[in-house]
Amino acid sequence: MPSRRQFMVMSGAAATAAGAGLFGDVSAALAMPKAERDRLTPAEILALMKTGNERFRLGVRRNRDFLQEQRDRATGQFPAAAILSCIDSRAPAEIIMDLGIGDVFNARIAGNVANPDLLGSLEFACEVAGAKVVLVLGHTACGAIKGAIDAVQLGNLSGLLDKIKPAVAATTFAGERTSKNDGFVDAVASKNVELTIDMIRAQSPILRAREEQKLLIIAGAMYDVATAKVHFL
Repeated sequence: MPSRRQFMVMSGAAATAAGAGLFGDVSAALAMPKAERDRLTPAEILALMKTGNERFRLGVRRNRDFLQEQRDRATGQFPAAAILSCIDSRAPAEIIMDLGIGDVFNARIAGNVANPDLLGSLEFACEVAGAKVVLVLGHTACGAIKGAIDAVQLGNLSGLLDKIKPAVAATTFAGERTSKNDGFVDAVASKNVELTIDMIRAQSPILRAREEQKLLIIAGAMYDVATAKVHFL
């Protein structure tokens, strides 16, 4: 039997879904026909992602049939959101927010940084395919952040880490500013999410215009690998 806390989370997820007038029960995912996806507001989509993480964190994830989801989505896709996340194996966005096949686009790169290719991917996801949320998702204990703090030099990785160094410099922190200080690492990771959002707005007129027109939310979040909680910034 679920605890009272688990029941409240499941009920909250159902209420969010019912409020959108689209879902009949708590197990509903984001994947849906285009007309239904288009009726959801960006804020409602973000709320569904938040309640999905609550289900994951409390161990009450939807019992999915991934093979059936694959078959259902084989002829088309109408993802509700696009996520820019890190390649860290402990932070798979679809799993930690209880999402299914076809629910979201997920662009993964070490340190969840943006470059022209990734911006183009996000523009496709939103302008062409109709996604209504861009979520930049960082996480605690990030190896790429530690590498940037330590100014690691390693082939092509060095250039990627250079994109994170502005976050290292911009982070206000009273303690030891080293990669061995978990608090500093996580503070830099959070600042890196903020600066990546700023870059998206500055370097993608397409996404900025959609946000200004209230067609899109560009948001940030940090996933805690120790607690399984996604903290939305």
